[in-house]
Amino acid sequence: MEIVSDLGGKVLIAMPAMTDPRFERSVILICAHSGDGTMGLIVNKPSADLTLAGLLDHLNIPRAPKGREIGVHIGGPVERGRGFVLHSHDYPMGPATMQVPGGFRLTATLNILEAMARGDGPTSALLALGYTGWGPGQIEGEIRRSDWLIADASPDLIFAADDGRKWAGALGTLGINPLTLSSVVGRA
Repeated sequence: MEIVSDLGGKVLIAMPAMTDPRFERSVILICAHSGDGTMGLIVNKPSADLTLAGLLDHLNIPRAPKGREIGVHIGGPVERGRGFVLHSHDYPMGPATMQVPGGFRLTATLNILEAMARGDGPTSALLALGYTGWGPGQIEGEIRRSDWLIADASPDLIFAADDGRKWAGALGTLGINPLTLSSVVGRA
């Protein structure tokens, strides 16, 4: 399957016609994209009932007084029990850290959580439970169907504290006012 374009390090912005509640008004950072499929993390859907402190307690990871608090997000519907820390490039890469285009890194080990519990770790980070995944050619079909817009990702957008503004902010990077979008899809 030929890839339409490399989406790695880009964000997908859900169009208003997206009615699937898992993806409605979602902003998804694409972490990996190849002929084998696509993997990403929803970066604007915070968990309603889980905090980093609560997760650290559950994992029996001691928290230092200077330990950090970061947002816990629902990264997607796939493997919701698996955690991923999306972070800035200033945290050392280990064998379980993936380079994400655009200057991001993705780590899925307890070491990074332990570092953050001590007050160390990357400057910017977002914890996601689960991920989004598409099979070969699937995301390209959804983009052609106008389910998603594509924009460049920036650390300011991805790690912004106000998750409620990320969707409109992502649209704004394309010069689009969300009030001007229609939920009806058509072709010219």
